[in-house]
Amino acid sequence: MNFELWQLFLIGVGYLLLLFLIAYATERGLLPERLARHPITYVLSLGVYATSWTYYGSVGFAQQQGYNFLTIYLGVTLAFLLTPVLLKPILKLCHEYQLSSLADLFAFRYQSQLAGVLVTLFMLTGTLPYIALQIRAVTESLQVMTLESTPILLAVGFCITITLFAILFGARHITSREKHEGLVVAIAFESLIKLTALMLVGLYAVFGVFGGLGGLEAWLEQHPQAVAALYQPVREGPWTTLLLLAFAAAFLLPRQFHMAFTENIEPATLSTASWAFPLFLLLLNLAIPPILWAGSAVSPDTPADFYALGITMESGSPLLPVLTFIGGISAASAMIIVTTLALAAMCMNHLVLPASFPPRLNPQTDIYRWLLWGRRVLIALIILAGFGFYMLLEHNQGLVQLGLISFIAVAQFLPGIIGLLYWRRATRAGFIVGLLGGGSVWGYALLLPLLDSSGLIRSSLNPSALIATSPADPWSGPTLWSLSINALLFVGVSLLTRPSNKEQEVAEACCKDSLAPPAGLLVAGSIQQVQEQLAQITGSEMAQHEVNRALTDLGLIHTELRKSDLGRLRQRIERNLSGLVGPLLARMIVDDRLQLEPHTRSALADSVRYIEQRLEESQTQLRGLAAELDGLRRYHRQVLHDLPMGVCSVAPDLDIINWNSAMTTLSGIPTARAVGISLRALPEPWAGLLDGFMQTSEQQLRNIKVREGSKSRVFNLHKAAIDVSEDNPGEGGTVVLVEDLTDLHMLETELTHSERLASIGRLAAGVAHEIGNPVTGIACLAQDLLAETDKDAFHHNSLEQILEQTRRISDIVQSLVNFSHSGAVDEQQTRQVELCRCIEEAISLVQLSHAGKELVFKLECTDTLYVEGNSQRLTQVFVNLLSNASDASRAGDSIEIQTRRGDDFAQVRISDHGHGIPEELLPQIFEPFVTTKQPGEGTGLGLSVVYNIVQEHFGTIQVHSTVNEGTGFTLELPLTREEAATAVNNPTLTSL
Repeated sequence: MNFELWQLFLIGVGYLLLLFLIAYATERGLLPERLARHPITYVLSLGVYATSWTYYGSVGFAQQQGYNFLTIYLGVTLAFLLTPVLLKPILKLCHEYQLSSLADLFAFRYQSQLAGVLVTLFMLTGTLPYIALQIRAVTESLQVMTLESTPILLAVGFCITITLFAILFGARHITSREKHEGLVVAIAFESLIKLTALMLVGLYAVFGVFGGLGGLEAWLEQHPQAVAALYQPVREGPWTTLLLLAFAAAFLLPRQFHMAFTENIEPATLSTASWAFPLFLLLLNLAIPPILWAGSAVSPDTPADFYALGITMESGSPLLPVLTFIGGISAASAMIIVTTLALAAMCMNHLVLPASFPPRLNPQTDIYRWLLWGRRVLIALIILAGFGFYMLLEHNQGLVQLGLISFIAVAQFLPGIIGLLYWRRATRAGFIVGLLGGGSVWGYALLLPLLDSSGLIRSSLNPSALIATSPADPWSGPTLWSLSINALLFVGVSLLTRPSNKEQEVAEACCKDSLAPPAGLLVAGSIQQVQEQLAQITGSEMAQHEVNRALTDLGLIHTELRKSDLGRLRQRIERNLSGLVGPLLARMIVDDRLQLEPHTRSALADSVRYIEQRLEESQTQLRGLAAELDGLRRYHRQVLHDLPMGVCSVAPDLDIINWNSAMTTLSGIPTARAVGISLRALPEPWAGLLDGFMQTSEQQLRNIKVREGSKSRVFNLHKAAIDVSEDNPGEGGTVVLVEDLTDLHMLETELTHSERLASIGRLAAGVAHEIGNPVTGIACLAQDLLAETDKDAFHHNSLEQILEQTRRISDIVQSLVNFSHSGAVDEQQTRQVELCRCIEEAISLVQLSHAGKELVFKLECTDTLYVEGNSQRLTQVFVNLLSNASDASRAGDSIEIQTRRGDDFAQVRISDHGHGIPEELLPQIFEPFVTTKQPGEGTGLGLSVVYNIVQEHFGTIQVHSTVNEGTGFTLELPLTREEAATAVNNPTLTSL
């Protein structure tokens, strides 16, 4: 079965267009955002590792090297198993410092523009054979399917098409974060297509060619050399070398670094990838042996590299070959697109920008547009260079052989990566010299013979004479020699040279979590000045955009920015610019424009806040003694935070360092808002209170009264200097303790008031006894006169009225005496109490007050309603409730008191039509000192006393209130046993 070239070309373009539509739909939000952030999507995007040499070339590699082909994937598995100590630290550096490529990472660590240039050039040179490999795989697959010689024009057409799509995928817009969610989803889809196509070809090989597993087993029994050919190279071949190369390629190849670190959206997905990506590669390679055996059985007219296409062409169905071809196009196009995006970023940041950026670039230039078009041009040039390399190559080079040349190239970065993560003593000179040494060996042993065989150069040198190589194992010698020389030069030169101060600072940040705060305060004192200074290089539009982006990243608000926050803002601007122009150029821009004050360190408060934040972020990464010390720090910090006394510590410049939860409760100022600002910037009365205390020489002030709104607060203040060294006392600032005495002061006041009321009560009782004697005398005289029978009607009525008034005086006096006798409820004082009589006595007492005389009390009471309790205490309950109702009512209002009998309880409801209780006070109305009255008009203890007495009598009380409509209290008290068994209902209405 043959296909036409134009058919396959349209199929390839249609597939690439589908990938672009997926990417476009993702970026436009037409596909769910969680799809791009899903761990499986990230894992599948890493499948860009499997290119044409995996998809096609693994079969040819298995034919030559047997099961050694698995090393290309086992090495990747090893790298991902080391995720916690290898990949996660690199990802953290890339995210924290906005490093978008391997060249950025090395230039940042070794603080050398030359390091970035060398890494870019070496990566570019080492990757060109790989790009040529993809072009060749596509053109040869077309030749297999059409059985025609593939014209150069078709290769040119493929390169032009892939250039267009590379620009559409990754250079449609510019961003400082290099996150292309659409690209991630599209590459994940591409990996899924590759996996599906290759597994279907494997299933066809087993069931279509051999007729099933039984047929495959029978064929293998007839051809035992097929199995032996897979095992023999494992025993004799370069197993260790291939593992090492695959290990390095897993995260150092441009496309792998770009997808694993630069395009990583959710760092947590790397943990999933540590096991899921090796599983993906395992599934991808399950089909390789069956395809190899099927190709040997069918013997298609294709090289082993293209057995996957050859055996499907024999199937007679056009669908399976087309799907296989799409899988090959997918593998090649994804590699070229992602690789050129990564290389274009490296070339722009380390080759183009250093030669054209300030002072040559006009600040009025639209830098975003300039960078965007620069990336596009570089993408086209890189693909063009790959095509040129393809034209130079002889067609007798296998796909995997070309791939391994690139693998050995990227392996030269292994010593530098180890030094970057784990060796602080590594220097830029050591890295550069080591890379030059290893790269020279690589070029001499591998690149030179490749160019010589292409006819581009003619050389009499014989690398195999100096570096032990063999046709069966052309990789071990160059790998061993290049890496050995690289590592020896790296270590030796690093030991002979001294790192600069900046190198040491960055080495600390790379090798462990750096806790150093920003190095000083900005000369610029406002956001406006920051924008103006930055605009002198970047232009006003870009300056404003980058400042706003940095503010958003830090969660800062323009109007609430503190001067100490400007240092963090400068640091964030530098890191965001790093994603656009590279780390060294970004540092040059901010150092030149956003200068720091000389010989200053950042404020103590800001430094402490910065270190606390870094320690919180590093909690899960601390080990050993560091973890123990951090645990001790957290313990003491929590103790300080949970102290019931307000604690705040201030720096010598009066910036707040700590502000515990008790201070937040006292002041209403959240910790996040207080820490870092000046003491004088706090709202009143706290600014005046604390700042005034700091200005005094006194170490403590007692009973300081402060007016806060309509309330009066009482505090004790204490302070002590914090000495961090004996030479500079007070250098650590001052700690201030704030003790709230408001409740205690109020309690003392109310207790004094209660004692005064008790004295008045005792005096009233004595007065009542004294009044009782003359009243009794008056009553006796009136009774004697009334006994005389010769009185006329007028005198008789007058004497009756005198006796009535003396009885009334006696009742009032007796009520005062009874009310003055208060006490706790106990067995001796408890007796049957007639509830209505208690209420009537309370009404008579309340009516003695001025407010009570102007109100109407309506009592609807059931007779013979008895409860078990203390009559004096219950009378006090009703006096307090009726007094509150009187105070809340207006003259002429009525207060209703209703009683009713329940099954085993008596219910009393007291309602008024006054101003009511605010809803927010209802949950705490029975707490001490809670009142709706103005200061001086009420103690806030009445309802608390009521609640306690009701509880002592095993009753309940509830309140219902509506503002401006009135309040109702409902009491339920248990009836006596005899009363509970009696069903008497005799309501009467009394108006008093």
